[in-house]
This record gives sequence, structure tokens and C-alpha cells, in this order.
Amino acid sequence: MKKLKGPVARGEELKKKVLAGLDKVRPHLVADGGDVELVEIDEERMVVKVRLTGACGGCPSASMTLKSGVEAQVRKAAPEIEGVEPV
Repeated sequence: MKKLKGPVARGEELKKKVLAGLDKVRPHLVADGGDVELVEIDEERMVVKVRLTGACGGCPSASMTLKSGVEAQVRKAAPEIEGVEPV
């Protein structure tokens, strides 16, 4: 687990940060006929669980989209998050 400077967001504050990250990547997904949905934030593991929907749900590039797009933006908005997992 990485060490962060300052307080770590939890609860609604963390959810707002995660949603802000998802909102940054959402226009790119929508442009390709897909979207992303927040399913859960596991605060014990600091992992975000998301569902790619629409065209993104069955896309062969979904794992790359998840890591390079979704996870990158979520971790930028909420550095305390350790990772993003699909459900």
C-alpha cells in the first residue's frame, strides 16, 4: 500500500472524488457507444469496482480501456485508490 501525504478521503468524500474521475473518462466511452457505472468502493482494500456498459461491455479492448482510461482517471482524482476492477 502506498503512503499518502495528508488525510485519506472516506465515505461520501471518496465517492465524490471517484465519480469525478469517472466523469472525466465518460465522454470518451460514450463517444464509442459505451459507458461506465460505479458499482462499489471497497474502502478496506481501496479498490473501485466498475461495470463497463453498452459497446464497452463486450469490447475486446475493455481491459485496456479499464486500465489506461478508467483507472488512470480515477487514481488521478482519488490518489488513495489502489486500483479499479471490473464486475
